[in-house]
Amino acid sequence: MAIHFTALEVNVKLKNKTNLKAFLKKLFEREGQQLHGLQYVFCSDAYLLEMNQQFLQHDTYTDIITFELSEVAGTTEGEVYISIDRVRENAGKFKVAEEQELHRVIFHGALHLCGYKDKTKKDAALMRQKEDECLQSYFEM
Repeated sequence: MAIHFTALEVNVKLKNKTNLKAFLKKLFEREGQQLHGLQYVFCSDAYLLEMNQQFLQHDTYTDIITFELSEVAGTTEGEVYISIDRVRENAGKFKVAEEQELHRVIFHGALHLCGYKDKTKKDAALMRQKEDECLQSYFEM
């Protein structure tokens, strides 16, 4: 079960990748998911907007797009695309450190792959709670 981080034409500083990978693996285990592979791709607003238009028919900027690629129930293989431009802007908007916002979005993508949704107010509240739990646990390590 491999977890990879790739930056496409953006500068992203991701500290302690080994710890982050171990935390993500434990997250999937706690959620009862067998993780087979996970690819995080850090990119620009323009790149993610193009993907949003092409694959989701949405003509809006977003901070994250998550694709579940597994064809076997109970296993997870996915790709998570994260706009570093949105992460930076949202960090300022919400008055949090860029590192914290980046990790929130990383955990958000993993939680989507674990089956959490965020389209309704109730689902979004649960997603935010799970993100906060992940942030607190991760930064206490």
